Amino acid sequence: MTGTFEELIDSETPILIDFFAEWCGPCKTLSPTLQQLAQEVGDDLKIVKIDVDRNPKLATKYKISGVPTLMLFKKSELKWRQSGVLSLPQLKSVVQKFS
Repeated sequence: MTGTFEELIDSETPILIDFFAEWCGPCKTLSPTLQQLAQEVGDDLKIVKIDVDRNPKLATKYKISGVPTLMLFKKSELKWRQSGVLSLPQLKSVVQKFS
């Protein structure tokens, strides 16, 4: 990933950030769902995975206390946030709301 987090989220295209950890079971459960979502929505959404153990300052800044935590940004504005595992239909519904 090049550039800063702020540059990343300052996008016309919605950005779904997946704050995760390697040791997190629910994060591993969510991963295939995110891959499927990426295939289905194509260029209408960018999905970025951020390891909280490798990016502790970012995790602290956004008050990530549990993983997985998903955050949807558009033009630097936080549009939606939720912790835990979501189903593909739930995620698609959120993405459609903000596309």
